[in-house]
Amino acid sequence: MSYSCPLCHAPLTRQENSYLCPQQHRFDRAKEGYVNLLPVQHKRSRDPGDSAQMMQARRAFLDAGHYQPLRDKLVTKLRAVAPSALLDIGCGEGYYTHAFADIADETWGLDVAKAAIRPAAKRYPQVNFCVASSQRLPFNADSMDAVVRIYAPCNPQELARVVKPGGWVFTVTPGPRHLMELKGMIYAQIQLHEESHEQLPGFILQEHDSLDYTMTLTGAEAVALLQMTPFAWRAKPSVWETLAAQEVFHCQTDFSLHCWQRER
Repeated sequence: MSYSCPLCHAPLTRQENSYLCPQQHRFDRAKEGYVNLLPVQHKRSRDPGDSAQMMQARRAFLDAGHYQPLRDKLVTKLRAVAPSALLDIGCGEGYYTHAFADIADETWGLDVAKAAIRPAAKRYPQVNFCVASSQRLPFNADSMDAVVRIYAPCNPQELARVVKPGGWVFTVTPGPRHLMELKGMIYAQIQLHEESHEQLPGFILQEHDSLDYTMTLTGAEAVALLQMTPFAWRAKPSVWETLAAQEVFHCQTDFSLHCWQRER
């Protein structure tokens, strides 16, 4: 299986280091091994997605193993459905994606941030990585056995289009008490995360599961964690300084997992 054109949705054919559709839309394969399928007219900013600094922090934190229980739980669920073709949406630097590649025959990782995809493609050549929008998935209809979304937004209609009948979507969202201690350093009043009430038309919710545990972090790891979060921009300089000075920082995780099956 290959990609589809993000402009006209026709199948793309690989020709040496380029992908070409019948309408002559051409997309080059980078030397690192990924393909950029995000046309300029689909960008909302010059460099969409997380910055290189955020990605470096995320890689350092994830490589330390603090979210490995979540990855292991997803791997167990994926093994149970044994997908042939799998897509990780919002794959970032590929920490989860490369583990999924041990399960599926072919694995794709998609992210809007080139700063994430470039190093991911160099580090994990067993995965097909692309820079693309989750609102316009560059894949043919009924082409994926499983799709994973960890915190990533996506167009539900696109999920229904690319997932095969009987295929699966696995989503991960923050549970109510996720990163409470970190939020407590930033906000005067902590707001619990709202439980996800997402509906996916064309899919049946087959399972809802949760995972929570306490992490023990160094000050540097706590700083990296904060850099990964969407509320980092609310943190005052004193918060960053206090975190960096911690010898040990205990922080709670709370993940909510939903398993959806495409109607046949």
